[in-house]
Amino acid sequence: MLAELIVENYAVIERLHVRFCPGLNLLTGETGSGKSIVVGALGLLMGGRASTEMIRSGADRARVSGIIEIPPHARLSRVLEAAGMEMEEGELLIEREILAGGKSRAFLQSRPVAVSVLKDLAPCWGDIHGQNDQQELFSSGAQREMLDAFAGSRELLEKTAAAYRKCRECRAELETLEHNEQEKIRLLDLWAFQKKEIEAASPNVGEDIALEAEKRRLQNYARLQETATAAYQALYDAPDSALARLRAARKRLDELARIEPMLVTTRETLQPAEYTVEEVSYVLRDYLSKLEVKPARLEEIEDRLALLDKLKRKYGPTLEQVLAYLDDVRTQITALEHNEERREVLLQQLAFLEHDYEEVAAALSDLRKQAAQDLERRVEAELAQLAMERTVFRIRLSSCAWSETGFDEVTFLVSPNVGEEPKPLEKIASGGEISRIALALKSCLAAKGPEMPSQKGAGRTLVFDEVDAGIGGRAAEMVGRRLKQLAEADQVLCVTHLPQIAGFADHHYYVEKRQVNGRTVAQVTKLTADGRTREIARMLSGQKLTPEALKHAEKLIQTGSAARRGRSQL
Repeated sequence: MLAELIVENYAVIERLHVRFCPGLNLLTGETGSGKSIVVGALGLLMGGRASTEMIRSGADRARVSGIIEIPPHARLSRVLEAAGMEMEEGELLIEREILAGGKSRAFLQSRPVAVSVLKDLAPCWGDIHGQNDQQELFSSGAQREMLDAFAGSRELLEKTAAAYRKCRECRAELETLEHNEQEKIRLLDLWAFQKKEIEAASPNVGEDIALEAEKRRLQNYARLQETATAAYQALYDAPDSALARLRAARKRLDELARIEPMLVTTRETLQPAEYTVEEVSYVLRDYLSKLEVKPARLEEIEDRLALLDKLKRKYGPTLEQVLAYLDDVRTQITALEHNEERREVLLQQLAFLEHDYEEVAAALSDLRKQAAQDLERRVEAELAQLAMERTVFRIRLSSCAWSETGFDEVTFLVSPNVGEEPKPLEKIASGGEISRIALALKSCLAAKGPEMPSQKGAGRTLVFDEVDAGIGGRAAEMVGRRLKQLAEADQVLCVTHLPQIAGFADHHYYVEKRQVNGRTVAQVTKLTADGRTREIARMLSGQKLTPEALKHAEKLIQTGSAARRGRSQL
């Protein structure tokens, strides 16, 4: 249950510290006093959407903290384990912070976590039924979610969603394949021509570079021959060639070495130079022997280079890219040839996946049908306690398009008057009836909440924001009694304007706005017995408290106390 709530710089709240108790906690006050703001702060602790508009004017951030007293149970353990957290003496510290720059931060046990962790954690400790939730009752999706929550179909829902996603992915691949096949058939002739053109040329990587070098040699034959001959003669063939001069120098050194031994090393150093000159000379001689004019070969090279340049202009700036393009074309043609085979495989796979989806979705549908019958009985029993004894409540499941949530469309039908056929909720129920139906549904869903050790009035925290809208008189009293019954197993926080409901409170809080230093500040005060009597009297008669209103208030409180004693005796 919610033990403490601290709110700072949130809307008109400057700082608020409230301790809540087990049982039925009621918040009352004038319209616009800030009661729903307290509910909004609780919504943040449950992972609700944060808005910078809720930061108090002049503050740089708003902060909401809550201490939750909660015994360990399976679902709570899973959420905490996934977040890397542990319980500390049966308490959880949950915090939300809204920064003026637009960022929102969440904390669990004083450690930062994603807001999604608070959303996962919320069902373990509480639930909020706000003023907007009654309109959500008209949504088929919201009605389906309520039925699934009552049925406990989470595991089947996950399996159904997974099966649907697999079907969708397979179908998407099949559609892409068929679409691509149509496009590729139109390109097949072009690809075949391109493949034939490149394969006919049979280009090789680096071939163009080698041909360009050979072309330069043929174009410069005379110059190459003349220069190579001159070099050969200078090194070897001429009478005064370099090699002849080196040999003459070596002979002189031989004579000197016989007289001066220290010059032997110098003579040996000259020998490699002779070998080098000889080697270069032989290379030039071989080069000249092979050098010849081939006019026909030059023409062949020019034609070949022209063909390769054409390929490069069409398929890539280099022969490597031309060959890569050829590989791609071959792959496309091969893939197109095997498309039909892949299509058959996908069709078989899709049939298998659809069968798998139908099985798990059918199991989900069967679970919903069974739960629907049980929920119908329970809601009617709840409505009987809320002065709607003859109301018929039905749940209709009809087929709809496949989705991640199965193939059921859920519609809540109601007939508040005898003899009338049940019709969709939004077409027949009045505002007061909607409030009571919402309370009945919430009561049934609360009974299906996470299993926790029994502790009177200290289970989950159920928050009702003006569930009494549109009702009064006997219906209001019955709503109060039902809230009282809910509070025996769970902590209930309820915002109300009706004195008939306020009389049933175990703990009564008064919300008001005051002027402090020229600023409006919302405050929450837990009322004493006398203060509670005066507040209910105000709710009955307005600002002017009359003796009659005070007596009536005392009577309402006595009625609420008698209801509590009666339940405890049972």
